Amino acid sequence: MARPGGPTGWPDWGLTGGGPVSTRGRNLDGMTELSTTHLGELRLDELTLTVPLTTDVADERTIDIFARIATRPGGETLPYLVFLQGGPGNEAPRPSLEPLNPSWLKAALEHYRVVMLDQRGTGLSTPVSDRILEEHTTAEIVEYLSHLRADGIVRDCEAVREYLGVRQWNVLGQSFGGFTTLHYLSTHPDSLDDVFITGGLSAIDRPAEDVYANCYERMRYNSEQYYRRFPEDRVGIQRLVERARAGEIILPTGEVVSESRLRSLGHLLGSNDGWLDLHHLLERDPRSNAFLHDLADLLPFGARNPLYYVLHESSYADGVVTDWAAQRVYPEAFREDPTLLTGEHVFPEWADTVPALRPWKDVALALAQQEWPKLYDAAALETSGATGAAAVYANDVFVPLDFSLETARHLPGVKLYITSGHEHNGLRASNGRVLAHLIDLAHGRKVR
Repeated sequence: MARPGGPTGWPDWGLTGGGPVSTRGRNLDGMTELSTTHLGELRLDELTLTVPLTTDVADERTIDIFARIATRPGGETLPYLVFLQGGPGNEAPRPSLEPLNPSWLKAALEHYRVVMLDQRGTGLSTPVSDRILEEHTTAEIVEYLSHLRADGIVRDCEAVREYLGVRQWNVLGQSFGGFTTLHYLSTHPDSLDDVFITGGLSAIDRPAEDVYANCYERMRYNSEQYYRRFPEDRVGIQRLVERARAGEIILPTGEVVSESRLRSLGHLLGSNDGWLDLHHLLERDPRSNAFLHDLADLLPFGARNPLYYVLHESSYADGVVTDWAAQRVYPEAFREDPTLLTGEHVFPEWADTVPALRPWKDVALALAQQEWPKLYDAAALETSGATGAAAVYANDVFVPLDFSLETARHLPGVKLYITSGHEHNGLRASNGRVLAHLIDLAHGRKVR
């Protein structure tokens, strides 16, 4: 792949110029497709590689992996930073300028060429959709999806890195992307220079039950904190729960919202500004079109991304069977008080009550009984020589602080930025300040 060219200098994102201008080509082997576009003066090189689905040399199945490489003017020789998105099941963000997306991109491009990888099964990387349900048996789908976890994503990263011809690159892992980074360090530490992890130091050598139980306790605290600020909203949630129990909340999708689905609105309390979305929702008349459409948009685990639901518990499966861990450790306090809200806790009943998830029921039930291989090796992490920095959010309701600190002890060369100034989405919500802080911290510069 030719080195990106372009004008020199680095304007303050007042990027101009023709475009998008595109050139495309396919290698003679038919396995790699390249294209180049320009977003203003930002160069975007787009790469599609065909890679094996599994590690079995006798398995001839392949998938496509898509990556978009962003290079600023004058940044043609900068090292690479590959971004691993949160999820599971989410593609990389699509770059734009007004507003800048992702919001941390400018901070990253000061130091790196940024590789935005669509993780396998998402975006332009041979996506998984409802169509697979029509063409394959449940057993076949479960086997296929078992190759879409962090171990498969890391193999794809290695394929892209090798294609780019670099011995090492850097990684930015957000949430689930941080989990994937831990597997990367467990298996291919020599491929990595600095690692930056935001809200993604997963628990190691713990069952999924431990994680979900911890997250319930954090959600109980966040729920109470929210009601201290908006005491009238507790009454609003209680009334909505009563309507849900009576089957009176019916979304435009046809979903009759269950109590557990309604209470999953608590995931909004895990972001910097999600609490405001919840408060504004509760201002509306629950019988109005506006309320029902807004509720549909705010509920997690919806129609756009079935992998988020069916693979979610597996992201915490470090050598265990999950067996609907979040439901099995459901606290008594939550049974007694219906106004306590849940976060990223998934429940099997949604495969019956959510129309978009109903076709995935058999797959979800089977995946819950899957015996997953281990993802992390604590001893390998300790000897990996990993350097970089990690943001650990003190109030994180999705990736618990205490488990993150346990994991951090296995990475003595990775400096910690522990903050209560941001929630789990601090990377995106801080407009690049979190990432800039991590880069300065890792490189021993005075932090901004």
